[in-house]
Amino acid sequence: MRDDVQIGPTPGLAMALLPLLATTAILILQFFIFSDFTPHIPLAFGIMICALCGRIRGIPWQKMEASMLEVVKLGMPAIFILLAVGMVIGTWILSGTVPTLMYYGFQLVSPSYFLVATCVISALVSLATGTSWGTVGTLGLALMGIGEGLGIPMYLTGGALVSGAFFGDKMSPLSETTNLTPAVCETDLWSHIRSMMATTVPAMIVALVLYMWLGTSYGGQLERSTDIATFRQALDDTFTLSWVTLIPPFVVIGLALAKFPPFPTIFTGAAIGGLVAIGVQGETVHAVFDAMQNGFSSDTGNPAIDALLSSGGVLSMTWVVTLTFFALGFAGMLEAYGTVDAIIKQLMRLIKGRFSLVATSSGTTLAVSTIIGDVYTTLVLPGRLLKGQYQAMGYKASTLSRTIEDNGTLSSPLIPWNMGGGFVSSTIGVPTLAYAPFAFACWLSPLFGLLWALTGRFIPREASEDEAENKPHTPKTDYSSQPTS
Repeated sequence: MRDDVQIGPTPGLAMALLPLLATTAILILQFFIFSDFTPHIPLAFGIMICALCGRIRGIPWQKMEASMLEVVKLGMPAIFILLAVGMVIGTWILSGTVPTLMYYGFQLVSPSYFLVATCVISALVSLATGTSWGTVGTLGLALMGIGEGLGIPMYLTGGALVSGAFFGDKMSPLSETTNLTPAVCETDLWSHIRSMMATTVPAMIVALVLYMWLGTSYGGQLERSTDIATFRQALDDTFTLSWVTLIPPFVVIGLALAKFPPFPTIFTGAAIGGLVAIGVQGETVHAVFDAMQNGFSSDTGNPAIDALLSSGGVLSMTWVVTLTFFALGFAGMLEAYGTVDAIIKQLMRLIKGRFSLVATSSGTTLAVSTIIGDVYTTLVLPGRLLKGQYQAMGYKASTLSRTIEDNGTLSSPLIPWNMGGGFVSSTIGVPTLAYAPFAFACWLSPLFGLLWALTGRFIPREASEDEAENKPHTPKTDYSSQPTS
């Protein structure tokens, strides 16, 4: 049990925001002065800034540490899932599953429908690998080159690429953001993914229609069709491609539909991928274990494909797992210091009902994404701020987790100084604000979320409809009566 030391009243808003603003300044220094998009150390400084400010207010380190570890504990299921995801990526490449998806995806490329094909191919690859950055940084470069050969403006190709890659990342059970967000909001992975379909699927359908309409203006000859043939030949020469290699994802989908827990489901997908690698690709058991631990190292002879397929393994998740620890720990320290309570009190003035609840969630997430520029903190902090209000008003946490991903994950590549926007722009050589208007799926998805909030569709409730919708929720942290675990 925690000892009986009172934290005291919530600090004033200016004092409460001090640790958050100071950490934001360090993140800006890291991102824009040092040009280093790794937020681990700034967040570590943020933890210690919270501790220092807390000590000034008379809050012992032990109290703040207990809060930090309590929030970190919430992320442990997601962290184990991420480690299983690393195994899946390794064995699914080794087994030929990901190469098969890429091989047949390239068949979708045609001059008139190039923008549609770009969006669909990048979505498929991102779904299969769980990484939007990996898709943009490898396959995306090839698609950008092909689009240039067609005479299609690079900002259009970039918009289609970003729409597909971040759609796949957001909907993939292999994505770290898709696992972290429901953990923070205290809902399960499959409920989170099902909830996101209400906004993401219609946004993608509208985006594809728009890309098809735009693509009709660029029906020239595919001057770089040899690139596609080269990619497909490299895959065909290196892997045995058949329907059997698609068994692992179908197993995962089946277990997910049967509502199996995420970690056993994903680990089973990794194990099935290993069996396919042994049976179809002729790999050894040791090679399967190595792919699960260290990932797959591709040697097709094509640099772009090798860069994309050299991935996976438990060790590849170290960067994400450590960042998750720091982001969760920082959120826990902000809770202990009183920053979270102070912000919630301000937000409560804006929340009058269902629509304002979702709109406030959207605005808060966008504000954190814009100010801090770190996608992981963007996903963690609004979840900690608002999950209690959704519970108090009787709405399921999956609506909150969906809203956070709609406005956090999908806004990341649209903001020039965000980690996502900086990465995409520097990788494809197109300014963020040039391709952002054409990344239709990224900004349409949050709009559909607001539409459903306005109409009441796809906003499920936990409690009965006759309960008071506007039940007040002003959390008060009292560490004198809370257990340690």
